[in-house]
Amino acid sequence: MPQPLVSWDDYRTVLAVSSARSLAGAADLLAVNQSTVFRRLGAMEERLGARLFERSRTGYSLTAAGEEMVKLAERMSEEIIDFERRLTGQDLRPQGEVRVTTNDTLVVHLLTPIFASFRKLYPEISLDVVVGNQSLNLSKRDADVAIRATSDPPETLVGRRLAAIPWAIYGARSLGLTTLDPVDYRSHPWIGLGDNLSGLKPSRWLTQHVGEDKIGWRINTVLGLAEAVAEGAGLGLLPCFIARTIPDLVPLSDPIGDSPGALWILTHPDLRSTARVRVFMDHVGSEIAKRRPEIEGVGPKV
Repeated sequence: MPQPLVSWDDYRTVLAVSSARSLAGAADLLAVNQSTVFRRLGAMEERLGARLFERSRTGYSLTAAGEEMVKLAERMSEEIIDFERRLTGQDLRPQGEVRVTTNDTLVVHLLTPIFASFRKLYPEISLDVVVGNQSLNLSKRDADVAIRATSDPPETLVGRRLAAIPWAIYGARSLGLTTLDPVDYRSHPWIGLGDNLSGLKPSRWLTQHVGEDKIGWRINTVLGLAEAVAEGAGLGLLPCFIARTIPDLVPLSDPIGDSPGALWILTHPDLRSTARVRVFMDHVGSEIAKRRPEIEGVGPKV
């Protein structure tokens, strides 16, 4: 059988150079040294009899031949990822690693003891927890499971709604307020969420009922927002189950409107039958069910 002109490593090299636009950047992506990338690229172009990149002071840019190779490489990469995901989904053993994406607020105020109890029950399953507000791509295996507060989970994922998350207006105890009439909203400074969370219903509510001009401080995490409000720097909308754990915060309203979001646990359809993913999702679901009255604002202050 004749040897192919290019191997999968060759395609990966072209993808890396195309993405990084430099040999050094491609070497970092591939975890090899720069001379290896240079040698692979030169040998590949010699075998193909075509230049794949134009070199200039601004970096490496694709030629027409290079563009065709990148398109093919991207399709191959998607097929490989899809195969690995489906193969992983057939694993029936509750062991290995579960990569979980969630945010800092949930880790601090809810999930850490749940993760700890899971590890005690399943010591053969390791957890890799990725904390951030950005949405990772579960289709590309950036994570196996997402635990997110959202009102609109992606249709490409499967999972379940674990609890409602009501929000209300809170202020620092030092301000001496016990309630807040809507006519007085604009009499106070407010703290809002950053642009990365501007799509949340509480952010839209604040813009509509208070106005952008009264928001003198923004922060891109709910955890930081709660701390800023507790310092008395302004009023803010906060999830009730989080605000109720902070002694310096006082509720100034009932929960606003319909619940602006809910807590979801999600995975890719190809992974839901994987033993380690299934037992992890079941454990988190059952533990949060025990805490649901507390999360939804019914239970006692913790």
